[in-house]
Amino acid sequence: MPELRKDPIIGRWVIISSERGKRPTDFQESTPRKKGGFCPFDLGNEHTTPPEVLAYRENGTAPNTPGWTLRVVPNKFPALQIEGELNKQGEGVFDKMNGIGAHEVIIETPLHDATLSTLPLKAVENVLWSYRDRLVDLKKDVRFQYVLIFKNEGDAAGASLEHSHSQLIALPIVPKRVREEIDGAKQYYQYKERCVFCDIIRQELNSGTRVVSENRDFVALEPFTPRFPFETWVMPKHHDSSFEDMKSHEFQSLAEMLQGTLRRIDKILNCPPYNYIVHTSPFREPDNDYYHWHIEIIPKLTKVAGFEWGSGFYINPTAPEEAAKFLREAKI
Repeated sequence: MPELRKDPIIGRWVIISSERGKRPTDFQESTPRKKGGFCPFDLGNEHTTPPEVLAYRENGTAPNTPGWTLRVVPNKFPALQIEGELNKQGEGVFDKMNGIGAHEVIIETPLHDATLSTLPLKAVENVLWSYRDRLVDLKKDVRFQYVLIFKNEGDAAGASLEHSHSQLIALPIVPKRVREEIDGAKQYYQYKERCVFCDIIRQELNSGTRVVSENRDFVALEPFTPRFPFETWVMPKHHDSSFEDMKSHEFQSLAEMLQGTLRRIDKILNCPPYNYIVHTSPFREPDNDYYHWHIEIIPKLTKVAGFEWGSGFYINPTAPEEAAKFLREAKI
């Protein structure tokens, strides 16, 4: 059984998940993987993954068989376990609970060599719909307070398989990084009675300096204080606190903005490894005036080393204004 443990000094939770140590890639030397070979996510290999919890399929095709365009399956090596009770308890000054949660993989396409940059737009839209469908379903579980959706693209970004996929982890607590954003947004709202994200979007659209691109519903921009070079945020232009509350037409609009941004990054940076993270409101605070959901895209161009780990500061060698100009001018 995995376990969640809380740091009594700064309030950060960690997951102790010994089961993940069974993965064959853990603790090995970091060497590039050979292309090709067997892939459990490829069409025809459905029997090698856990049974799907969601799939978009051709009519008449059976679960866990070919005929799908997108599948969601439990992670074979989950960080958290879905069965059981939280069993919160103390051990002296330390707090802990059972590692209860859900860990799922979104297999974005049956095409082994495709990426979100190269897929048809409808396929990217379906990926976003699958995020929404899983959020709505997992929200029904009273044990869960938050679902973190993320994508690791490439070896250096932590992807263990080259087949395009993203992941989600449902948690019984709100992650510290997300809670810090929410608390900061709350403080701003209490002082100014406005959403800080909405104010940032309004100011950035007026100046245009750090804007990468925009469409009717979304904007991609370089944040004023990026931790990493070419860190890019995709945000809804109008206030929306929860990803799963997007209107139907916005999924296509978001697919256009997300894919376009990834193509710009690929063009300028030669298809770098990257992570993206969806930050949305916690399940118990779904509809509010102070928080604004968004996607953070982080190309893996620099390494986090001693100074960053020890101080919490990040040293970014590329100004966001310069990064925005490069991305804005990319021919895609």
